[in-house]
Amino acid sequence: MKVLISEDGRKYLWNGGNFQSKYGTIKENKIKDGILKTNLGKKFVCFDASFADRLVKIKRGPAIMLRKDIGNIVASTGVNKNSRVLDAGSGCGVLASFLAMISKHVTSYEKNKEFFKIAKNNFKMLGADVKIKNKDVYKGISERNLDLITLDLLEPWRVLRHAEKSLRSGGYLAAYVTNVIQLSELARKSRRFRFYVEKISETIEREWVADNLKIRPRHHGLMHTGFLVFLRRI
Repeated sequence: MKVLISEDGRKYLWNGGNFQSKYGTIKENKIKDGILKTNLGKKFVCFDASFADRLVKIKRGPAIMLRKDIGNIVASTGVNKNSRVLDAGSGCGVLASFLAMISKHVTSYEKNKEFFKIAKNNFKMLGADVKIKNKDVYKGISERNLDLITLDLLEPWRVLRHAEKSLRSGGYLAAYVTNVIQLSELARKSRRFRFYVEKISETIEREWVADNLKIRPRHHGLMHTGFLVFLRRI
């Protein structure tokens, strides 16, 4: 699979056959890494597609967590090739897929049967090694000695008593919540269990334009999307 990017920054995925867009056509046998031209003389940059590029092909269902928030989770928890992770609230499977790229073992729980099927198919398409279960995390966690539990749920505090048993000492619970009421409830109730509130944050991203001598921030950015609550198992 290849990525083709037009002169005005539009990105396309190509996986065989002639490439066609409003900028013109490129014959299949002409598609290779480098600078390509359409029959209309429009230029494209071409290179191999990455895992992140292929994400645009996933089937959507519920809202997905954005990369800026996923990056915060990875950096803040130090998840790595030796980590054992549980993700609950699979949704479309985006977060679990990213975690599977760098973790030893990832299990994902999704109680909604429709979302379960969507995530399972997306894992297969992306080549993400995730064990997915059609299971309600509010009712319990089977896995033990986990390094990280990620939650994208309406009531994450209902998982605390299960997470306490499943996380290793020092392990993280990272919850994505969309409003201050959820944030407050989770932080307050976490103190009833063996958890330390390490950090509460939001991630704001603003890209910049670099066009010859014109260097400036874009007029719009990815501002507030949600809060991340990081708890540590004591």
